[in-house]
Amino acid sequence: EAGGGALGRAADKLFSLSGLFAVRKPKGPTSAAVLNLLKERLLAEAGVQTKGNKRNQVLKIGHGGTLDSAATGVLVVGIGKGTKMLGTMLAGSKKYTAIGMLGKATDTLDATGKVTEEKPYDQVTKGDLENVLQKFTGDIMQVPPLYSALKKDGERLSTLMKRGEAVKAKPARPVRVYSLSLQQFQPPLFTLDVECGGGFYVRSLVNDIGKELSTCASVQELTRTKQGPFTLEEHALHEDKWTIDEIAQSLEHCTALLLGEPARKKLKTEHPGETAVICE
Repeated sequence: EAGGGALGRAADKLFSLSGLFAVRKPKGPTSAAVLNLLKERLLAEAGVQTKGNKRNQVLKIGHGGTLDSAATGVLVVGIGKGTKMLGTMLAGSKKYTAIGMLGKATDTLDATGKVTEEKPYDQVTKGDLENVLQKFTGDIMQVPPLYSALKKDGERLSTLMKRGEAVKAKPARPVRVYSLSLQQFQPPLFTLDVECGGGFYVRSLVNDIGKELSTCASVQELTRTKQGPFTLEEHALHEDKWTIDEIAQSLEHCTALLLGEPARKKLKTEHPGETAVICE
């Protein structure tokens, strides 16, 4: 049948896709949920029934570094053999734009959490904020947030926290900040551009900046604008472009991109518990 033949060709094309590309993660769903939705869309377009399928017909797909549910931006996706390249994405550089709010701290360190503290912030000037940023540039030590994808005994810290279990903060660990600049200051809001290495949490940065300024602060909005060579403007596919053909084109474009990517020196520390997420 003509229709069946077309579906067969779509499935063949889908299962032949291999490499890295980027999607635009919307605000709300987890990174894993975005990956599952993408996978469902592609399998449906190829006419592949997922139940009772042979193992070799399962689509291998993964992402290279979790974005918080409330965050938007670049989510790097590996498909086929590209899933083996996701580890390098975790260790590579990332850029973020973050809007922080002075005077309020939350348990999640962002706008999704419960307010745990409120402090005056009228004394903070633009100059104060710019001076403090210098302390958080270069190789620094950072305590990861309790609400995170890091694991304890195989379970995410965020899952344990939501269950109301007592969770001890992970020890401070070395992270790298390549650049950090103040873009806007309209108290209580301030906007930062950050370029950092693997294992870095922007929520922890904003929380630490608040403490350093003798007040408190939390993230209101967070956007990942770049990961490795993938930028939000040029490479991240919007949801309406999550199709086999669009991804095939993107993979071609991104292969050339990756070949031209200069290697960043990696920190000698590993960040256990931070892994590329692959679902089969």
